[in-house]
Amino acid sequence: MMLVDHVRGGTNSPAVPIEAFAMPPGMRMRYDLPDPALAELVTGYAIYSNVDRAPMINWYLPAPAMISVLVDAGPLDVSIGNHRFGPLDRASLYGPTSRAFRTETHGGIAVGIGLSALGWARMTVRSAGDFHNRVVPLAGVAGPAISTRLADGLDLLDDDAKIKPLLDSILPSLFRRPHPREDLIRAFGALTVTDGVIEMKDVADRLDIPTHELRRMATRYFGMPPKLLLRRARFLRSFIRLITDAGLNDYSKIDSSYFDASHFLRDAGTFLGTTPRRFVASETVFLKASLRARAAVIGAPTQALHGVHKPAPSTASRSQASEPAASQLRG
Repeated sequence: MMLVDHVRGGTNSPAVPIEAFAMPPGMRMRYDLPDPALAELVTGYAIYSNVDRAPMINWYLPAPAMISVLVDAGPLDVSIGNHRFGPLDRASLYGPTSRAFRTETHGGIAVGIGLSALGWARMTVRSAGDFHNRVVPLAGVAGPAISTRLADGLDLLDDDAKIKPLLDSILPSLFRRPHPREDLIRAFGALTVTDGVIEMKDVADRLDIPTHELRRMATRYFGMPPKLLLRRARFLRSFIRLITDAGLNDYSKIDSSYFDASHFLRDAGTFLGTTPRRFVASETVFLKASLRARAAVIGAPTQALHGVHKPAPSTASRSQASEPAASQLRG
């Protein structure tokens, strides 16, 4: 049985200093890359743990869709704007968010699986826009079988280093259905994380599609209209530069498409619900640590700025995908 005491933190990736995962006493964090065969579908694996069962508040940045599975954990509630979700099911789906969100946890382990827009397109025929700023049971979107396999498989482990191999073995079954517009989804995904790209017409011209088609595609697979998606990426690029490099007083680091600091601060109100300074001063222990750890392991400090990867199937993943379900639950 996986218990919170089994989590040591760190990564399976080589040459990442352990200092990247430094946390306060009783808390641990782990980041891992998915198998190369999943790289353009899954943006990464994040494991957070806390031995303290007292209520703890944490704030997180707006992000693409994510699967979350709880292990040896107390109740978890999530607030996005004025909407509260919870207590959550053990396996939940966080839809794409355009607002910072607040969690209230009671200790235990949370295993996060970041989903790309292409991963969403393969996972379900439902529109990501239907789940914008929402958290729902994973079983209602991806089916009860995948929820059960994830929860039961994690329960059988006794070491957080085994989480990555387990997820690599289970997740291919979630993405078996190719999508006919994968090249377009991939191309738009790359533009959303490109500096200086903010105008919808410019994006439509680069993709050689009408703007109305761009709106449909962005909402269907990315969860929100293209203008909001591009503004979110621009804001997060600028915000993270301020809190990691320049400091909150140096607005010279913000994206060049901002007219001035007040323009940036208006976006902060939209995406954070407050000023950058107040947000950073709030309960952001796990967020601050995750920006450092994710950048060290995966390259981008936050999921919303994750680059687009080409598929590179590995021999291991091909053999695992062909194994029966029972063997896929082995750690």
